[in-house]
Amino acid sequence: MDTEKIFLKKLGLGLAAIGRPGYINLGHHDDLPDKSVEGMEQQAHLLLDKAWNLGVRYFDMARSYGNAEAFMSSWLQKNPEKATEIRVASKWGYVYTADWQVDAEHHEIKYHTLKNYRNQIKESKNLLGNNLDIYQIHSATLESGVLENVEVLKSMSSLKQEGINVGLSLSGANQTQVLETAMNVEIDKVPLFDVIQVTYNILEQSLTPGLKNLGDDVIVVIKEAMSNGRLASYQHQYLDHERARVLSELTKKLEVTPDQLALAFVLNQPFVDIVLSGASNVAHLQSNIDASKIKLDSSVMTALELLSELPEDYWKTRSSLDWT
Repeated sequence: MDTEKIFLKKLGLGLAAIGRPGYINLGHHDDLPDKSVEGMEQQAHLLLDKAWNLGVRYFDMARSYGNAEAFMSSWLQKNPEKATEIRVASKWGYVYTADWQVDAEHHEIKYHTLKNYRNQIKESKNLLGNNLDIYQIHSATLESGVLENVEVLKSMSSLKQEGINVGLSLSGANQTQVLETAMNVEIDKVPLFDVIQVTYNILEQSLTPGLKNLGDDVIVVIKEAMSNGRLASYQHQYLDHERARVLSELTKKLEVTPDQLALAFVLNQPFVDIVLSGASNVAHLQSNIDASKIKLDSSVMTALELLSELPEDYWKTRSSLDWT
């Protein structure tokens, strides 16, 4: 199998930006021509059709992504023959609270409780049914205590008896510590987590050692490979001058776009299984998919590795981004 086909299998589509009108990706407002529920469902279906036609077979969503699960469900109802060829992943832990408003005070609120897990797994199954392949804790942290909540962990473990893989997503400056803790979680002496979804990109590389040490039994999914749009265009209010200069020079040298360079950096990591595109429109998705054709040599990879920020700096900047 040639390199292009191998890399194409690594690309997935995340529905965080197209399940609700407000999100923290830079420029998100301009990516959505119609922010009504009906308009966004149509946009989601266009993206899902395009992704399918380009070979994407992994789709990621969450209970807090507005109507993302509902949009996926209605697309599958229109395309039942495609259900057996894709992997559908969703997450529980946050409740969507924006009521379809972009300027809401709170867009989602975290509840890592047994009650919320039971409510949300029921909601996810009602929408996705037998198409649900992977269910994850959304943004697990040490502070929420979810990785010590035996009742929650045992309840999630029972999903495996239904053929559903169990996972978690990570966020925050202490991703390394959370990953280490998660990998030690066992139920009846069996490791609980089959899938790890992490933030990893040119600016946030703190997990490199931890991901390299994971066994082959754990699927590694990368989110925010473009740092919520900071790496899609080199705006100086979100990227310092020296990093912007290096990235600009590399895109010109390689004749690629900024989003393609960002995705190629992650796709070229040997420990990565799936990289999520967070595209909101077909043009962006096509550009993201083209990144699968880019092979970066060791000199370029080394140059990009030197652009990593300190985790605390990275997450401070991310927390300052507005929902649009």
